[in-house]
Amino acid sequence: MNKTILVIEDNPDNMALVCEILEDADYLVQEAMRAEDGITRLKQGGIDLVLMDISLPEMDGMEATRLIKADNILKSIPVIGLSAHAMISDKEAALDAGCDDYQTKPIDEGALLTLIDNYLTK
Repeated sequence: MNKTILVIEDNPDNMALVCEILEDADYLVQEAMRAEDGITRLKQGGIDLVLMDISLPEMDGMEATRLIKADNILKSIPVIGLSAHAMISDKEAALDAGCDDYQTKPIDEGALLTLIDNYLTK
């Protein structure tokens, strides 16, 4: 059975790229352009993993991840933070917010798919 990944990303070009990578790897993809919409989608069920842009308008990815990880039903869903910020402190901040892992942009397709596979085959 194909796993479903929710991509929360506000940049249409990044969204298209990530979705193409995931679909080519036979994942089912759900999209949300805002953190609030992503959380609503998560609460509807059926999501196996979240790719969370850290720099989102209104509620950022770190705040959204804190809300997800504070929810008893949602907290077991892996959240991988995506960000153009490549400093170690940026990664640490995302992990401190509850992200299970962190991937920098531009996306390394092989590294991203390996990371996802590590979480979805546990």
